[in-house]
Amino acid sequence: MLRRPPFFFPAQRRQRRATYTFPMSESSSSTALSIAVLGIGMMGFPMARRLCEAGHQVTAWNRSRAKAERLQPFGARVTDQPSQAVAQADLVICLLEDGAAVESVLFEQGTSQGLRPGTLVIDMSSIQPRQARDHAARLAALGVSHLDAPVSGGTVGAEAGSLAIMAGGKAADFERAAPVFSVLGRATHVGPHGSGQLAKLANQMIVGITIGAVAEALLLCEKGGADMGKVKQAITGGFADSRILQVHGQRMVERDFAKRAAITVQLKDMRNAMTTAREIGFEAPITGLFESLFAQAADHGLADLDHSALFMELASRNGMR
Repeated sequence: MLRRPPFFFPAQRRQRRATYTFPMSESSSSTALSIAVLGIGMMGFPMARRLCEAGHQVTAWNRSRAKAERLQPFGARVTDQPSQAVAQADLVICLLEDGAAVESVLFEQGTSQGLRPGTLVIDMSSIQPRQARDHAARLAALGVSHLDAPVSGGTVGAEAGSLAIMAGGKAADFERAAPVFSVLGRATHVGPHGSGQLAKLANQMIVGITIGAVAEALLLCEKGGADMGKVKQAITGGFADSRILQVHGQRMVERDFAKRAAITVQLKDMRNAMTTAREIGFEAPITGLFESLFAQAADHGLADLDHSALFMELASRNGMR
């Protein structure tokens, strides 16, 4: 039997050849790099610490200096201004809250002017694809390279160095970032500038929608008289099984909604997905529904709980504690 060849356009064929995946390892290079890390929050701290432990020369900046100072025992240098952090850096990693924060730190606080030509900026924040493309163009005008490389895997993945990294930009810059990516997780080059952010939006759409599906299904079972924990156990290994069911479903069973990834962060990503969908003329009704549900959960006092706390919003709608 003749096998039907995969269908893609010539432009896609060229991109396909430029897509690589790096395996997880401690480091793909024995050469120490000078790396500035801007943003030392829940994700930035464990990621920067791993880079220190891998032997790279890390300079850290955070709006609240005390958070950056936690890295000093691991050998990091701490600065008061982001422009000071990037002055001698080979690579700059941004791990900031949103697109507005990246814009402010890079272009409104003198950071971009402090970058040396030839520096590679790797933005691992979760922002809109349009913003990533704009930042790349503005940095290119200064002779600075750029990758948008958001991550998935949460604080657990950041601690373990098992993050999924979705990178957009030039293939040569992706290869140049290999020593950094290999310390942090598994990186895949998914296309030109902005593509990494598109992949992250896809990830967050699937995460948010699946959290809602798991919550609604488990609540239906509980209201009908079944044991939620036993239902989760029963469907494990079937077609409905998933990491969301195992991790977030267990949080729902245990009513453990301590913040790992907040409702507010999930809502931001769903809104970014809807904004991007409108920009490219794409209809996303399912994402739109869950954007609304996460927004209502935030309005009802759940904003700073884990995103699995959408369970509580759905329980409240059904008169359940």
